Formats: sequence, structure tokens, C-alpha cells
Amino acid sequence: EPAISAPAALAQQQVEREAALVEMLRGRLEGLGPVTEAALAAPFALPPGEIAAALAALQSEGFAMRGRFSPGAAVDEWCERGLLARIHRYTVKRLRAEIEPVAAKDFLRFLARWQKVEADTRMEGPDALEAVIAQLEGFEAPAGAWETEILPARLPRYEPGWLDDLCLAGRVAWARLRPRNPRPNGGERGAMPVRTTPITLIQRRHLPLWAVLSPMPDAAPASPVAQAALAFIRDHGASFFDEIAEGSGLLKPQVEEALAELVALGLVASDSFAGLRALLVPAEKRRSMRERRRRSVGFGMEDAGRWALARRARAAPVAAETEAEAVEQVARGLLRRYGVVFWRLLEREADWLPPWRDLLRVYRRLEARGEIRGGRFVAGFAGEQFALPDAVGLLRDARRKAETGALLSLSGADPLNLAGIVTPGARLAALTANRLLYRDGIPIAVLAGGKVQFLETLDAGSEWAARKALLRGAVPRTLVGLA
Repeated sequence: EPAISAPAALAQQQVEREAALVEMLRGRLEGLGPVTEAALAAPFALPPGEIAAALAALQSEGFAMRGRFSPGAAVDEWCERGLLARIHRYTVKRLRAEIEPVAAKDFLRFLARWQKVEADTRMEGPDALEAVIAQLEGFEAPAGAWETEILPARLPRYEPGWLDDLCLAGRVAWARLRPRNPRPNGGERGAMPVRTTPITLIQRRHLPLWAVLSPMPDAAPASPVAQAALAFIRDHGASFFDEIAEGSGLLKPQVEEALAELVALGLVASDSFAGLRALLVPAEKRRSMRERRRRSVGFGMEDAGRWALARRARAAPVAAETEAEAVEQVARGLLRRYGVVFWRLLEREADWLPPWRDLLRVYRRLEARGEIRGGRFVAGFAGEQFALPDAVGLLRDARRKAETGALLSLSGADPLNLAGIVTPGARLAALTANRLLYRDGIPIAVLAGGKVQFLETLDAGSEWAARKALLRGAVPRTLVGLA
């Protein structure tokens, strides 16, 4: 009551019951938001099965979506697609508004804890090494810096045998991924010293994806000795050091020189990190280093395992799906490394990584899925910023934590050398011998070219303590010869 009659224009139309129910549910979904089948069926006094059939028809049209959209929902809900997208935009906007940005110095204090270089956050044991490598995956550093500076800064009792074990087990690999720089006249640069060669540690299962982004040319200006060793490896596959010496007809010292040149050119790598370590240590120092070691650690070429051609991207065009997967791998790797990512941080990374616009598409997609957070996390930097959920809480803690005046000394090759990038002032070259000293997230002194420079005015006692902390290295006793 009162009786309801159809409008005259529609009174003559024949509408089936199923079609009418679909249109009635369409109108309800446009205004209700996320709603269950039971809530939709109740006003019509219809069985749930009949409602379910009509909702399935709307889903097949792409009009409605099914899922659990409300917090704590125990059963599936239905929502109109456009309305759901609108709700999602409002949710993302609200989450971004909840974030209060921190100062750059607080961000650096957060990074010291996030990357486990702060004293009370450092890890121990061989199992921790794999976690450290996963966080630093894809980062380029001089070959001589990995075991003398970067890894010991995060693992105070680091043993080189741990890295050898991971490499031989097939879980970690080392490689040169940076393409060789062409000379201005169109030629290729020759091999650089192994100690300064940019080397990356990567989880082996991810190596093909990183190689996709850094294709290496086949031709190289190698010496005749290096070409002979390379030809033997190419013809016979992965080979031990003695096999290369015997098969190529070269003397063992010549094979060492050849392998050093090929490593610097990014053409070969060994099963174990011991192969690279042996090339970093002069032959006369290896005997004394063996005597100082506390456990079985490889310092000779015979400990390197097999030498093989480095993995490189194929000359054929890479499938779009593979390239997209590689870009997402890099995007996730940067998030693991820094916790918070914005375009300015890419200046510390390799120049062959995907541009920010490509990474931005990945980060927006991950934010839409709810895997990461977007917003303004660090003050003073333009552009969008993204963070892992775990990092957001640690950022707040860093802002609230009182300053202690603790000093943190790091190599210039360390990923946390962000002077001039996150902080104002000049940059410090990413060289192993250079050093940077932080105090509560602020760089106060640098060592460059063998000279100490203070960035702040300190009293005599503070200057002496800062100089002592800056010059103290993190080289393990078993690797003193590598420094």
C-alpha cells in the first residue's frame, strides 16, 4: 500500500524476472558500498541462491567485484567496481595523510638501524650474512671494499669462509654488472685494477634478472694472454685453475694475470668468492694470511673452484614480461636496502638501473595492492616517496629517540655514504680508502685523499675522539692483507 504501477512508457515492455533482479541489484550496489549476499537478499525476501545468480551476472559484466573489503569481514562481500576504486583512493589518501615526515638526520639514524650498522643492531653468525647480502643485493662497490669494510661493518665477527660457503652452495654469486665505459674515440677502455672493479653480490636465483638490465658486449680489448684463457673457458666450459693453465699452455702466473683482467672486464667469474679474493692479494702476502687465519679460508687460486663465463643478457630482444619482472626485482631490492625510497636516493645507486619513472610505476602498483605505503616520509625532498610497512614504525622511533652523540665511521664505498645526497654539502667519492663519520645522523668529518676534514667546529676533546673514530677501520684480522 499504496499500489505501485509501472510508468506508461514501460507498461507494455516484457521484462523477465532474472533481468529485473539484476537491474534492481545494480542500483543497490551503486549506493551501498561493500555488502554481503545476505544483506542484499533480506529486503527482497528472496533465497540467497537467486541473489547469487544475479550477482554472478553483474560480475561477468565487470560491474561488480567480489572479495572481503571491510576490516574483519568473515564472509565475501560485493561492491560496484567504480565505487570500490573510489573507496580505495580515499583510503590511500587517508593513509598518506597519517604520515609525519622526519628530518634528513633522523632518516640517516633510521638507516643505520635498518642496515644493521649501529652497534646494538649488528648481527652475528653465517646465517646473518645471507640476510645482509639480500639487503645489499645489486649494490655496486669496489671489489676490495666488500670484505674489508662493507660486510664487517654489519657483521663484526665476519669470517670470509661464510661467503665462500654461500657461493659454493649456489645461493650467492658475485659479478660485474656495470657495462664497460667506451672511450671518447669509440673504442673500449681496457681493464681496470681488480681492487677497484665494481662488484655486486647477488642471490644467484636473481642473477638472470639483474643481467637483463645490464647487457654486456661480447667484444673486449683483452690482452693476448687473457684472450687465450678466455678461449679455453669458452671452448671447455667451467674449468678449474689448473685445467686452464694446462689447457691454454700458459704459466700459472700468466693465468692469474689473465683471470684478473677478465674479471675486471666483467667476462668471467668463479664459483667461490675465494677466486676474487685471491686476485686482490699479492702472491707474497697469501702465505702470511694463511698463517693468521682462524679457520679454513681460501686465499689461493686453487681455492677458487671453477672459472666460467659471466652470465650476460642475450643479444636478442628481451621479452616485455621478463624486463618488467627485472624492474620489479630492482624496485623491491631498493626498498629492502633503504626501507624508504625516493628519486634522490637513486643517485647513490648504479647508473644502469631503471629510471625513476619505471620504478615509480612499480611502486604505485605495490601501493595499490597494499604491500607498501606511499606518502611524505622524509622532509625536504620533492617527488613521491614509498616505504615498507615495517620501516614506517622504525622511522617514528628514530624521530622520538634521543640523540646520544654516538659516532659511526663508514667507508666511502658503503651504501650509507649519503653525504651530499641526503644531507647538504659536498659529496664524498665512493672509494674504499675514503671514510665518513656520522654523529646522530649528521656527517661531521671525512677522510679523503689521506686528509681529515672536519665539517663542524669541534672542541679539542671531541675532535680527538672524532679523528680516532674516523681512522679506525673495520678490517677483520683474517683479512688484513686485503686492506
